[in-house]
Amino acid sequence: MSACLRPSLLPAPPPAPTWRSSLLFGVSSFSRKLITRASSTTSTTTMSDAAARELKEGIAEFYDESSGLWEDIWGDHMHHGFYEPDSSVSVSDHRAAQVRMIEETLRFAGVSEDPTKRPKNVVDVGCGIGGSSRYLAKKFGAKCQGITLSPVQAQRANALAAARGLADKVSFQVGDALQQPFPDGQFDLVWSMESGEHMPDKSKFVSELARVTAPAGTIIIVTWCHRDLAPSEESLQPWEQELLKKICDAYYLPAWCSTADYVKLLQSLSLEDIKAEDWSQNVAPFWPAVIRSALTWKGFTSLLRTGLKTIKGALAMPLMIEGYQKNLIKFAIIACRKPC
Repeated sequence: MSACLRPSLLPAPPPAPTWRSSLLFGVSSFSRKLITRASSTTSTTTMSDAAARELKEGIAEFYDESSGLWEDIWGDHMHHGFYEPDSSVSVSDHRAAQVRMIEETLRFAGVSEDPTKRPKNVVDVGCGIGGSSRYLAKKFGAKCQGITLSPVQAQRANALAAARGLADKVSFQVGDALQQPFPDGQFDLVWSMESGEHMPDKSKFVSELARVTAPAGTIIIVTWCHRDLAPSEESLQPWEQELLKKICDAYYLPAWCSTADYVKLLQSLSLEDIKAEDWSQNVAPFWPAVIRSALTWKGFTSLLRTGLKTIKGALAMPLMIEGYQKNLIKFAIIACRKPC
């Protein structure tokens, strides 16, 4: 949900549900010009410079256009909320659930609150409007730097930091997560909250996360994945690829990978204490809540004022629910540590 990296390779599209077929007719034409059929596993994609530039611009424009609407309705945090499975939640709980997502992520990764061990330098890869960075800076007293592809997000994130007296603690810039503008080993906490899904080269993405991590530092990746493949499978089923393709077209996403693919990439870099968990049940109430917010008068009128890219994303929200309900989409958290 935060802009961070140029997307590319996508699997093939399904027919749109009939109730919104005419509205979604043109959604996939942009990406069809640029893509080939993807495998269901981690891959490095080869694109022309022109295609990569067009896709990078597309994702930046998507977040330039939609971030103001998201902030107006949902506040600082451009990520899922964390809920207890099968809990009944009120509308007012959803922003609190987004903060719980941060706290549960820190707990899962074992990030210490001990003043002598807590993180002092944090990078927020795919920072959105800086919600996680500001929260972590206040919680730990840490210096936080965020990168995003969206100039609108970076500007807004810096403005919010200044307004809340955190300009000396947090800063944001336009940057590419596959070529991070930071030296090796700078950060003791590397934070990627729902940005990995935008990465066209998962191997390069993970390598960059590891490169900027300090010895003994923690890497956290919270991201959308597809289900792990069974030992007998070489790829997802055609209907699964088609559903993901439709979602990719709406949100400027490249090929998806599984949680197991991420773990293998981390293992290949000799990272330690690697652990992963499926939090799909814990985020189940989120997308229905987003849809309900879009159907309010405020949400509907604000959506109409944004632009085509944001409207396409809104129309694709039921597909995310379908993917979760069919156990195709997994909300994964992966954490590890860089050796000393």
